Amino acid sequence: MSEDAVRNALQSLPRWIGDDRAIAATFSFDSYEAGVGFAVQVSLVAQRIDHHPELLVGWRRVTVTFSTHDVGGVTARDVAAAHAVDEIAPR
Repeated sequence: MSEDAVRNALQSLPRWIGDDRAIAATFSFDSYEAGVGFAVQVSLVAQRIDHHPELLVGWRRVTVTFSTHDVGGVTARDVAAAHAVDEIAPR
């Protein structure tokens, strides 16, 4: 996807930022354990859709980054995966 296409796609994903190389969102939690639990939920979604993000688990936050490595940037699969993660994210 071009950078403009990614920017347009991200309009429906307000938590997410990115460019034509990758898109990412950081989610905050009340505890470390809650963040780890969310990371596990993300991994189950990723396995189901067969598209796996980079996950960075920190103290009370988790950053999820999608990029389609074999094409070297963002594709429609990354955007769809971001929507799937948003469906399970805390409000």
